[in-house]
Amino acid sequence: MIRRLTAALAVLLLVPLSSASAPASAAPRAAAQVLTWTADDDITRYKSAPTQAVAGETTIIWENSAATGNTTGMPHTLTFDTSTEGYNHDVSLNILASPFDANDGRHQATVTLTPGRYRYFCSIPGHSQMVGELVVTDGGGGGDTTPPTVTATVEGDRDQDGNYVGVATVTVTATDEGSGVDTVEYQVDDTSFQPYTAPVPVTAVGDHSVQFRATDTAGNTSAVGSVSFRVVAPGEEDTTPPTVTADIAGDRDGDGNYLGTATATLTATDSQSGVAAVEYSLDGGAYTAYTTPIVVDTVGMHMLHYRATDTAGNTSAEQMAHFTVVTRPDEDTTPPTVTATVAGDRDEDGNYLGTATATLTATDSQSGVAAVEYSLDGGAYTAYTTPVVVSAVGAHTLRYRATDTAGNTSAEQATQFTVVPPAADDTTAPTVAATVTGERDGNGAYIGGATVTVTATDDGSGVASIEYALDTGAWTAYTSAFRVPVAGTHTVRYRATDVAGNTSAEAATTFTVVVDGTDACPASDTRATVVIDGDDTGVANLDTGNGCTINDLIDENAGYPRHDDFVRHVEAVTAMLVADGTLTRRQQGAIVRAAARSDIGA
Repeated sequence: MIRRLTAALAVLLLVPLSSASAPASAAPRAAAQVLTWTADDDITRYKSAPTQAVAGETTIIWENSAATGNTTGMPHTLTFDTSTEGYNHDVSLNILASPFDANDGRHQATVTLTPGRYRYFCSIPGHSQMVGELVVTDGGGGGDTTPPTVTATVEGDRDQDGNYVGVATVTVTATDEGSGVDTVEYQVDDTSFQPYTAPVPVTAVGDHSVQFRATDTAGNTSAVGSVSFRVVAPGEEDTTPPTVTADIAGDRDGDGNYLGTATATLTATDSQSGVAAVEYSLDGGAYTAYTTPIVVDTVGMHMLHYRATDTAGNTSAEQMAHFTVVTRPDEDTTPPTVTATVAGDRDEDGNYLGTATATLTATDSQSGVAAVEYSLDGGAYTAYTTPVVVSAVGAHTLRYRATDTAGNTSAEQATQFTVVPPAADDTTAPTVAATVTGERDGNGAYIGGATVTVTATDDGSGVASIEYALDTGAWTAYTSAFRVPVAGTHTVRYRATDVAGNTSAEAATTFTVVVDGTDACPASDTRATVVIDGDDTGVANLDTGNGCTINDLIDENAGYPRHDDFVRHVEAVTAMLVADGTLTRRQQGAIVRAAARSDIGA
């Protein structure tokens, strides 16, 4: 039954096609060139088809039979296109073939081919994917048989995901060293091929694919190439610069210096138009485009400035990272030194009330500390990253050790302590007071400077911290009495917090310092610039108004009990000098950084 229906369909299709078909019943005389097309049950492609031919008389064989794999009797046509622009239209061929037709599906026709391209297809409804091209050359000896080379580039503003913002412009370029390029064609997505004459802007939002090809004057056509891309809608105008950060990596010694080499990695992000460029300047050099991590192996202190620009043209503020590279020491065979301190509120027996916090500190003057570990009450060793808070009531043993980057591990050490339940809740803030002392004149003003002492008491949980702020300066931890040497009226604000978290109301005291009639610093430090522990800040060493220079007020030789005390003293002195206009904020920063780098009080 299926055979009879298929044969009937073949007869019905053959009738309207016969007037346009080339002779297929009687075999024509053979031509010099024979081209063969075949088909099977597939309706999406020809089973075989030629792609190249030479001009001239040609025998075309078209077979759709059981021998070529057609097992269902499915009919197909071989039809040459005579209307689509860009193809030769001088061959009119339309042959219907079926395994059940009079020729058993094998047909033959003789045509004359000319140089160029022919498009062929199956004209039966539903078989439209059966399509192809035949490229015909002139056939002369030494003629051009090589198709052109064709490429495409896509340009436009892109976001950080690589999408084109608003528009993508496709430029197609073709070259041919033989007969020369005749035509270039393109198609966007599912449209038809059309002549390429100028760059093609694509503005529709979404994913796109552009196909392209070129043909030379000898009729050789390149394979179809393609580029794919995405167009996204433009956002609001971007006026925000990128965010850029620097990460410095490498082996470090106990002082934080990099051993032999430091590697700087810059990272920039921009959530709007995207990052266009990242630049850096090392040690005052010209800005350079950043493409890969920066390796610095020159011994000494280094300053890295960096910035980033987005595609909208916004450039971030210049930022800075400083670091020091030192010579890598000889082989390190000495383990680190590691200590533990336990802090918290304690009762009269030395027990910790409610909580004990253990802080581990390790140093290694050679290769540097690589890791610190601890074990609490016989548990497994754990990497130490932050202070260990112990709140379980009872006796505890904390064991600890450290390893340096050379692999040396310290001997295990231990500290013991006991945690007891905390006292009743404390809801009362500390009592805090301040006294100002110094030589005073008849008006009550302090001559040459005033010393401020802040005290606090708390009958409940105890005082945890005291803070003060001088004039408009920031709040600073109070550790000892401080001197205010700068002439003028000053206000010191102060407050205290107990271990239960209660903070007293802010209090203040105001006083006036006047210039001493005599030189307050007869043996003044008159160096041209502010120098701290041999580190020249480059800031002018100005007279502050009473015969004392900035170096005199900093007084690096005063014998500070701790390094932090010296740094806080420098912060307070420079804050006053900023307030009275002697220093700028930038100069203050240079002086404070030098103090932080120094070994004074260490």
